[in-house]
Amino acid sequence: MSPRRPPLPPAPPGVSRRIVLSFLVSAAGAVGFAVTYGLGGNTRWEGVCLAVAFAGLATGLATWGRRLVPAGGYVEEHEGFTPPPVEQALTAEELTAPDSPIRRRGLLGALALALSALGVAALFPLRSLLPWDRPRPDEALKTTPWRPGIRLVTAEGRPLRPEDVPEETVVGVFPEGAVDAGDAPAFAVRLRPERFTRPPAGGHLDGLVVYSLLCTHAGCPVRLYLHGTGRVLCPCHQSSFDLFAGARPVAGPAARPLPGLPVEVGPDGFLRARGDFTAPPGAGFWSWP
Repeated sequence: MSPRRPPLPPAPPGVSRRIVLSFLVSAAGAVGFAVTYGLGGNTRWEGVCLAVAFAGLATGLATWGRRLVPAGGYVEEHEGFTPPPVEQALTAEELTAPDSPIRRRGLLGALALALSALGVAALFPLRSLLPWDRPRPDEALKTTPWRPGIRLVTAEGRPLRPEDVPEETVVGVFPEGAVDAGDAPAFAVRLRPERFTRPPAGGHLDGLVVYSLLCTHAGCPVRLYLHGTGRVLCPCHQSSFDLFAGARPVAGPAARPLPGLPVEVGPDGFLRARGDFTAPPGAGFWSWP
């Protein structure tokens, strides 16, 4: 007569419900991560959702293993890797018995739901690696929000007219509708055209020129203007650019001139861009074809 397994002790009341609840919480956390990522992403809430998902999964599995799976202090010598027929029969009986932990109602379904939700949520970050709805990174670096007809505005969003740029005064400008774009900041300054030794890359309007605000060495803003000299300085690494000579670098580590922005006066009297920068703005660690 084959040996019989000892009966399992009765499970504490509500254990199965707690395990199912843990797996449902895990699934909810995975869904929350997917929704947060799909709506634009917030690293703080994405982390919270993942923590909830994995904590629920871990709690459910730990409770399942401790409360529903029999445990004992069994010690035996290592035998072959293939269990003897008696152990195989006991294992089969354990897994197919009516009170087997894997046959308890709802547990496997809740576990499958939690694992499936986590698996689906893990697919969402892959969207960032596939250029389905965005240009390729190497192509995106070549363009900024400046387009023909885009008005030049201040940081507060106020459109600018040519007379809003006094002589020898630097005014920060941004593309209308994209003030927060990191590669779009520029500055406008009115100079004396007769002092130009090299034509501005983007042209000029009676001496009014517009250049990228980002230093071509490391991308710092060139906010320091030396009045009367036509030079702007980068405070990070002391690069200096001569605006009378096409904004070419005359000191410091920068090697490329500041990109110019071609502008015009629109029918409404406001300054508008005639296109994008004449070269990539910011650090010059890659080349413009």
